[in-house]
Amino acid sequence: MTTSPVSESVPDPVAAQAEKLLAAAQAKQIAASKRRKIADKAGNVLMPLLTIGLLLAVWEGLGQAFPGGLPSPSMVLMEAQELIFNPFYDRGGVDKGLFWHVLTSLSRVGIGFGLAAVCGVLLGSFLGTVEWARKGTDPIIQVLRTVPPLAWLPISLAALREAQPSALFVIFITSIWPIVINTMVGVRNIPQDYVNVAKVLRLTPGEYFFKIMLPAATPHIFTGLRIGVGMSWLAIVASEMLLGGVGIGFFIWDQYNSSRMSDIIVALIWVGLVGFILDRLVALLGQYVSRGTAAD
Repeated sequence: MTTSPVSESVPDPVAAQAEKLLAAAQAKQIAASKRRKIADKAGNVLMPLLTIGLLLAVWEGLGQAFPGGLPSPSMVLMEAQELIFNPFYDRGGVDKGLFWHVLTSLSRVGIGFGLAAVCGVLLGSFLGTVEWARKGTDPIIQVLRTVPPLAWLPISLAALREAQPSALFVIFITSIWPIVINTMVGVRNIPQDYVNVAKVLRLTPGEYFFKIMLPAATPHIFTGLRIGVGMSWLAIVASEMLLGGVGIGFFIWDQYNSSRMSDIIVALIWVGLVGFILDRLVALLGQYVSRGTAAD
């Protein structure tokens, strides 16, 4: 009995060519995607540098065209060399480098903002849970949150009679409101399913707070914390201008009285950079705690 030979499959040249074209197209798409990512990363670095360079050039040109006004970048670099390159000097009293003034201000912000964060989260959680309390306090909160930081300073000085507690109170009362409001919104937006699960499991108020409420409201809470820490930094700089002593706000006001505009410009750059770092730190902490769900 004869057997038929096994037919070998012959590759289709059209299919093979199509596979090659598809592979080439995919390779081009991958390469283009990599180039876009590299361009985006380069743009994130180069564009701010170009913008800063352009602003410095315009500033330099205006400073050279109108001497006697705002000092140009080259003049700032020449007049404030010690302040720029040696921020750690300490000759006693208030004659200190910018690092020590900023460190003193940060210590005050840390205390005042820390108290505001704890009290704001607790109060916001209570107001977000208890409807009648929210309705009763909402008008008061909306009025108090619009009061400028320096408007609280005379009251705090009259009540506390010392500069340090007054500065801490101004930080506290300025930064607590965005924390309260955002926490309250986060608690009110907790899905009803979460609340039902807590009832089924018969969680105690403490267990519900730590296991349900805080995790669910974390993105809103950290949004309030970011706003609050920025307002804290604004409040301490403004307060120190009037309270005196060591601190970045006092340093700026003292240099103004001495007509040292270059030193003031350097101090303002420090203020902006420190405020940016504080915001980034709170944002990164929020991303970590909320596993990426907090606002950027």
